[in-house]
Amino acid sequence: MGMSGGGGGGGLQSEINVTPMVDIMLVLLIIFMVVTPFLQQGITVALPKNMTNPDVDPRIIKESSIVISIPKNGEYYLGKVKVQREQLVESVDKMLEKIKNEQDRIVYIKSGVEVSYGDVVDVINEVRKLGIDKIGLVADKKKKGAAPAA
Repeated sequence: MGMSGGGGGGGLQSEINVTPMVDIMLVLLIIFMVVTPFLQQGITVALPKNMTNPDVDPRIIKESSIVISIPKNGEYYLGKVKVQREQLVESVDKMLEKIKNEQDRIVYIKSGVEVSYGDVVDVINEVRKLGIDKIGLVADKKKKGAAPAA
């Protein structure tokens, strides 16, 4: 049989064979060296694939909805009426007094491409001072088949 002691050169081997253990340790070391940089890059966020446009909020097209438009820096429209920056807050406040349903107390803000980010943030801050938490930022729908702007 296998360990009977006859014919072979040895019996039981009581030493640890170090060579396979070193090979395994080197493979593990290489795996950890390759994987570690991928773990330190930051927060992983699952991005949507084939993103489609959300449906338009039906409340924005109501006549009673509050839409602030900023087509250029310094130009402000409330609905279709041009207003001065100083009059914007009190005009929005008057319109909000007419809305009794809490679900309809939303202010939508549209802004042109050339408008500075600071102007939009200033309008958002002024609207928040009126106690409005629901603010909608309005954007154009993405055209099907259109390439993203560079």
